[in-house]
Amino acid sequence: MKKLLHTPEGVRDIINVQCGRKQALQNRILKAFHQYGYHDIQTPVFEYFDVFRKEIGTVPSKDLYKLFDKEGNTLVLRPDITPSVARAAATLFGDEKLPVRLCYTGNTFINHSSYQGRLREVTQMGAELIGDDTAEADAEMLALVIEALLSVGLKEFQLSVGNVDYFSSLIEDAQLDDEARERVTHLINNRNYFGVDDYLDKVKVRRSSREAFASLNGLVGGPEVLREAKENAPDSSGVMAVKRLERIYDVLKLYGLEEYITFDLSMTGGTYGYYTGIIFRGYTFGTGDAIVKGGRYDRLLEKFGKESPSIGFAIVVDELMNAMSRQKIHGFYTRKNTMIIYDDGKTKEAVSLARDLRHKAKNVELLKKDKKRILEEYIEYGKRYYAGNLIYIRESGEITMINLVSGEHKVINGSGDEV
Repeated sequence: MKKLLHTPEGVRDIINVQCGRKQALQNRILKAFHQYGYHDIQTPVFEYFDVFRKEIGTVPSKDLYKLFDKEGNTLVLRPDITPSVARAAATLFGDEKLPVRLCYTGNTFINHSSYQGRLREVTQMGAELIGDDTAEADAEMLALVIEALLSVGLKEFQLSVGNVDYFSSLIEDAQLDDEARERVTHLINNRNYFGVDDYLDKVKVRRSSREAFASLNGLVGGPEVLREAKENAPDSSGVMAVKRLERIYDVLKLYGLEEYITFDLSMTGGTYGYYTGIIFRGYTFGTGDAIVKGGRYDRLLEKFGKESPSIGFAIVVDELMNAMSRQKIHGFYTRKNTMIIYDDGKTKEAVSLARDLRHKAKNVELLKKDKKRILEEYIEYGKRYYAGNLIYIRESGEITMINLVSGEHKVINGSGDEV
């Protein structure tokens, strides 16, 4: 049998320092979630196909990883965690009348039709606020995203915020059928406004509607674009969608985080068909995709038997790490291990010292020194794997501590008090 030395396309191994940085980043984000009162939930990696069926509006069936159980039921690896949390919430909190706050960390799987270097397995961290339909809830989610990103050291980023109800009001006013809506949505998502106007002209849409779609290209910016959006709204539903954004912005100013917000009235919801109101994406330099995806999904839980307005988001951890690496943000990962190297015959002393340090909450790595290797090899080894200190117990009984950052050497006593 041929040895398999490589992973499949779109997945990867994450080891050592990189893995440590990822875990440290996730811990900081999780702390931000907990500080806002969110409770942890874990959902299965695979679910029944119906949880992600087309009507729910997640990713196309052809992009799902499918498998079968012994009864012949079709299962899929989750491409998105929000529908899984919605299913769980509808089941486990079916009788709850007050809001439920849930947060999660998990991997998602999408079999991208055209690979183009994109990961097929990514880690997402998200939060879902279930049972609250207020603008205050919308503002809280935006504030939580911003606080989470700030907590990991990211400073230069923006949340693009829109409202799918505004886009829907233009679609209704133009009287577009499902096929036309899909075509226009695709063109707008690609910022092809010339294509939009050309297409609408071909399907005989009146000039006022065509002009309303064309105006979307300019409805990107600060709160001033909301005034223009209201003037261009074709009906009361479009006006109400903009007023909702104004109210959210007013609440967000109370958090003191409004500088991270940009409004974009052209946002359509993309492939996620379950969005019903506010929608947002987070962007920073150093990555070509959004690092945050979120929005309101007031009718998603109905698919699983519970009527409950909800809003949530997911932080794409892998995209965030790529961006932070390019921005050279590594400060929150620190050297952790203490390495104890010991000569032959000093096992008792080494194990005793290691136990003592571990009882003091230190991370300790034990290595018996090979007589054929010099100490400098172990020092370089420790530096490669981000150890902080190296303790060498010599055959003579002398114990030396080497700071692997500064290079300082000192003789210590057997308790390791100075480590």
